[in-house]
Amino acid sequence: MNVSDTEIAWAILQKNGYARTKELDEADVVLLVTCSVRVPCTVAKAVFLPKSLVPVVFLQWRCSQASKVIADKIKSRHNPPTTNGTFRCHWIPCLALPHEDPSPLLAGCMAERLKEEILHREKLVDVVAGPDAYRDLPRLLAVAESGQQAANVLLSLDETYADILPVQTSAGGTTAFVSIMRGCDNMCSYCIVPFTRGRERSRPIASILQEVRMLSDQGVKEVTLLGQNVNSFRDLSEVQFQSVAAPGLSRGFSTVYKAKQGGLRFSHLLDQVSRIDPEMRIRFTSPHPKDFPDEVLQLIQERHNICKQLHLPAQSGSTRVLEAMRRGYTREAYLELVHHVRDSIPGVSLSSDFITGFCGETEEDHQQTLSLLREVRYNIGFLFAYSMRQKTRAHHRLQDDVPTDVKKRRLEQLIATFREEAARANAALVGQAQLVLVEGPSKRSASELCGRNDGNIKVIFPDAELEDAAECRAPGRAQPGDYVMVKVTSASSQTLRGVPLCRTTLSRAAASH
Repeated sequence: MNVSDTEIAWAILQKNGYARTKELDEADVVLLVTCSVRVPCTVAKAVFLPKSLVPVVFLQWRCSQASKVIADKIKSRHNPPTTNGTFRCHWIPCLALPHEDPSPLLAGCMAERLKEEILHREKLVDVVAGPDAYRDLPRLLAVAESGQQAANVLLSLDETYADILPVQTSAGGTTAFVSIMRGCDNMCSYCIVPFTRGRERSRPIASILQEVRMLSDQGVKEVTLLGQNVNSFRDLSEVQFQSVAAPGLSRGFSTVYKAKQGGLRFSHLLDQVSRIDPEMRIRFTSPHPKDFPDEVLQLIQERHNICKQLHLPAQSGSTRVLEAMRRGYTREAYLELVHHVRDSIPGVSLSSDFITGFCGETEEDHQQTLSLLREVRYNIGFLFAYSMRQKTRAHHRLQDDVPTDVKKRRLEQLIATFREEAARANAALVGQAQLVLVEGPSKRSASELCGRNDGNIKVIFPDAELEDAAECRAPGRAQPGDYVMVKVTSASSQTLRGVPLCRTTLSRAAASH
């Protein structure tokens, strides 16, 4: 989501005379897009945006990495305490640049959440912009140029940036993100997203299709549709669909809000997007398990370019904890959905999110989460120890009573169990041929290529001369954006390795199965 937001912000700033530089010293403005979900705060993207079409830097950083790069620029203005030689990531002191250096500009969720501390009390930055204020960046920067601090963290009920075509941050990339909706209405008790990104609102389908067509024309081979709750998408822009009945929830699921009538739903969007380019893979994230009507599952099963991979965030394996989290389902309902998904989409790859150490979680609750990991056997997992967030229902009504050392132990056990089961799931692919979208050279070896299969699992294979399955091209080495059939020879919990068989196309590979 922060990658997508960075591209939106960059498109706005580019239209106002800004350009990127590869040198920090050339930059007039430093823009850091932040996340308030993870701890310590993640600086997801840093973009240096100077005026007068001077070239600008684009890097991917964690807070500690950002600190190392610009620490020498901080000392003349601030001298924050350090830990192990790097600046602490509490109020993001890595943004505290001296006045004569680039103007620090903080954007994103953390900007909305900690405006007072960052802007006024700590005086770390010159500009703060919330996730619905990117259109206001040129004005905010103009205010900062006059020597004043500027902020806009107002949340909107209708801002979707539908008319802004994001500028891809990596030219010639094979994959891209397309934001289809913003905000969330689910109000899970642990989650700060509704308070930092606001209420749900969806982009008009027409604007989404326009962006996907543009990406297809640019040669992008995989698009991920993004939203805080992507499968509750509801486009109300066309009057004739405003009285359509709300689709039913997944069996055994409930919500804290009333069913929303009207609008074109996610199944319609997925159908239309998948028709644009038969050689473009379609993924989506992050969904809520409650919003998987059969028509969505059927579309995924039928369309060769919609990846057979679903993210089903469970958060816990304990019904008692799920109720405290206000997730709207029981362990049994979640497992019933998993079985239904696997019956509907043979060979589907599943990923999930888990939070350990939530308020009141007992050892028995923890064991139930471990057993869910074993029973479902996810291919990909995102596991975290619980960290309290202000404004959330948990902050107001529950006690963060699981000790830190217990959270750490439970998280280590979750990770170990996940890796064991993922290794078994991936081992089942050994000997099979997998269609891999090449992303580029492997990070560990220039003689190997890396890509992902349909299930979003990383696949590494030798960079060698390959025949073309359709015999449309002469033998040659695979390039980023090519589809390569790879026979899997070994597997771990994170990665598949194999030998390349041939270059092919998405359509041809689907027709041969």
